[in-house]
Amino acid sequence: MTDRFRPGARVRTARHDPPHHTRLPRYARGKHGVVVEPEGRHPLADVRSQGRDDAPVEQVYAVRFAARELWGEGDHHVVLDLWESYLENPEDGTS
Repeated sequence: MTDRFRPGARVRTARHDPPHHTRLPRYARGKHGVVVEPEGRHPLADVRSQGRDDAPVEQVYAVRFAARELWGEGDHHVVLDLWESYLENPEDGTS
């Protein structure tokens, strides 16, 4: 299976606000970042947290965000490990 995003790819996180647990932090929703590297494939934590065993296995990516993008200030970066379904291509809006 081929990774959808390569290191250096610009991505935007999903803007959804699900009624259940998600590993996509609220402060990072709808924000732009850059893929650092793939981190391997893992069951989607959102589904696993509901006590279900049918979680899809997805690629997880380390994604770097400028602090200014997340909080409007700061001169450092933050790296988050995010599942592929949380990411979209910012040029075409596809997830």
